[in-house]
Amino acid sequence: MARQRSIFSIILVFLATFLISCGGPSVAVAPPTYTADQVAQIQEYVPEIQTVRDRADELKNLIQTNEWIDVGNFIHGPMAEARLTMTYITPHLLPKDQTAARQITKDLLTHLVKLDQAAGRGNSLVALNNYQAVFTDVDKFIQLLPEGSKQAES
Repeated sequence: MARQRSIFSIILVFLATFLISCGGPSVAVAPPTYTADQVAQIQEYVPEIQTVRDRADELKNLIQTNEWIDVGNFIHGPMAEARLTMTYITPHLLPKDQTAARQITKDLLTHLVKLDQAAGRGNSLVALNNYQAVFTDVDKFIQLLPEGSKQAES
């Protein structure tokens, strides 16, 4: 009797294993994509970032000519607006891109603060280095945006 129970248990284990392994095909989950509404929401904000990006040479010229008050105005005006816009866009990005977008926005703020401090001290070299870092951050952020919104900025 004990021998029959052991054999019966082994048969049940094999049967359960067979049934589990023969289950239906696994359903591949499609990677998350942007909906038309998400792209539309992002597209509303992209021109503001692109406008600031297009004015990069203006800021560089202000730094090179030591017009520190205007540099400060640019940092606290258009650049601050662009950073705020980036913050608005971040929740509309795909979850995998949101972390990177938040980090880029933090890096941008750090570089803007350093640029502002350099402008306050009249240090052209540090200001130019942080100017480059600021627009590198902006470019990185733009690369995270969905293709449909990038076309809108061109």
